[in-house]
Amino acid sequence: MTIRAVVWDVDDTLFDYTSADREGMRAHLEAEGLLTGREGAEAALVRWREITDAQWARFSAGEVSFEGQRLDRVRVFLGRALTDDEADAWFRRYRVHYEAAWTLFPDVLPALDVLAAGYRHAVLSNSSLHVQDHKLRALGVHDRFEVILCAAELGISKPDAGAFRAACRALDLAPHQVAYVGDHPEIDGRGAADAGLLSVWLDRHGTGSAPAGGHRIGSLAELPAILHADTRFGAPSTFR
Repeated sequence: MTIRAVVWDVDDTLFDYTSADREGMRAHLEAEGLLTGREGAEAALVRWREITDAQWARFSAGEVSFEGQRLDRVRVFLGRALTDDEADAWFRRYRVHYEAAWTLFPDVLPALDVLAAGYRHAVLSNSSLHVQDHKLRALGVHDRFEVILCAAELGISKPDAGAFRAACRALDLAPHQVAYVGDHPEIDGRGAADAGLLSVWLDRHGTGSAPAGGHRIGSLAELPAILHADTRFGAPSTFR
C-alpha cells in the first residue's frame, strides 16, 4: 500500500515543547519573583507541567474551551481566584519567555527535506489553529504543510478517529494512504492506527513500550525507510 502523505503532530514531535515550556516558565517565575519562597524551581516546574496536563485533559474532553484551560492553568498554579483579564495577563507575560525558547528538534528539517519531493505534508494538533499557525511561522516551517488542522476548530481531539479522518479528508486521501507521526503512544500512536492510518510513534526518549498497531522510531531519520516500506499488512509491528 503506497503512502502519499504524512500528517504531523507539532508539540514534542516537530517542536521541542517540553524544553521551551520549562525554560520559558523558569525565566517567567524569576521575572515574577516567584522563586523566592519555599518551593524550589524544579518543584514549581513539575507542578506547572502537572497542572498543564490536567487542564489540557479537560480541554480534550470538551469540558473547557482552549482559552479557558489556559486561564485555569494560571489560577490553579497561583492558587488565587483571578479574573479572566488578570489570568490572561499573567499567561501573556509567561508566553514572552516561552516563545523566546522555541526551537525545532535538530532532526526535523533534514527529515522534511528528504521527504519533500515524495510526500504531501499536513499537521493535525490537539491545539488551536491560531497557536500552531503562529508557531510554525515563527519556526520557519509553515510553508512545508498544505493543511493545518487543530482540535479547537475541528471540535474533536486525538485520539478520536474522527480527528485523523478529518485530516485525510482535507488531503482527499484514504486513511491507508496517509501516515501519522506523533510523540504520544496512545493519543498519536494508537489513535492513528485505530483510524486506519500508518501509525509512526516517535519515541525520542526510548521508553520502549507502546501499544500494537504501528511503528516505533527513535529519530525522524528513521522515518523515510518506514514510509518507503509500508509493511502494515504482513509484517510484525515495530511497536514494542
